[in-house]
Amino acid sequence: MPSTAVEFDPKGLDVWSDEEPFEVTRERIAEYAAATNDPIEAHRSGDVAPPIFGIVPVFDAMMVPIIDVVPMDVFGRVVHGEQDFHFHRPIRPGDKLSSRAKVIGYEGRDNGSTITVLIECRAEDGELVNEQYLTAFFRNLDAGPRVGDTAPAHKFDPALAEREPLATVAAHVDADQTYRYAPASGDPVPIHLDEQVAKDAGLPGIIAHGLCTMAMSSWGVLTAVAGSDVHRLKRFAVRFSKMVFPDDDLETRIWQADSENGLTTYAFVTARGDDLVLTDGLAVVAD
Repeated sequence: MPSTAVEFDPKGLDVWSDEEPFEVTRERIAEYAAATNDPIEAHRSGDVAPPIFGIVPVFDAMMVPIIDVVPMDVFGRVVHGEQDFHFHRPIRPGDKLSSRAKVIGYEGRDNGSTITVLIECRAEDGELVNEQYLTAFFRNLDAGPRVGDTAPAHKFDPALAEREPLATVAAHVDADQTYRYAPASGDPVPIHLDEQVAKDAGLPGIIAHGLCTMAMSSWGVLTAVAGSDVHRLKRFAVRFSKMVFPDDDLETRIWQADSENGLTTYAFVTARGDDLVLTDGLAVVAD
């Protein structure tokens, strides 16, 4: 289907949203770890948050600035394209956080348009806890040439796939996964919870949250190459490639890509059989 021309509003770029507060509890961390089948004891006990828990405090802020750039009548075409976390420190119970977001750029492509949102999460004293780049994709809409900036690159080097992975980690998406993940994450989107709503949206049925799949890949990487220590993870990025469904079996395949200055970069994909559901995976781990 050819893309339809649409006008995005450049006046909405680089305008920070209002700050959204969030107080972290041990119980909420433990709930999120359980909802993503995280096997790491420090996460399951709520002592320290898993890396993708970082989406929870920013959830209310992250989509707000898009409204000032994208016409409301095309929001039905949006899907989550990519997510890229840059960690300055882990989130801990008792943290009083505030988050804000801004659109930094957009670009039309042959099959749709991307829009990139930068999100900041800070502690009560102003310490930067993490930065996130969310790339949303509007299907079959052409916003024209690039305006502003894009997220940092994290492309997978195809030459790596010619080697055996350094490690592989299996995960299973439970039949009730989406019903546990929705309250733990604060993401109530009904295509993850209501079979009829999902089918009315043109889907085969309920689909798993992309960030739940990302969370599963993150604990896979942590257990395989980072000693299950979230403090060592400095960056974690993926592209969401295919839908994941309840009862799917997944496998995260990890390759070492580079090592310098006390940091090792790993590339990874997450697969369901022959289908890659997460691609362009990148993890930067402190040695």
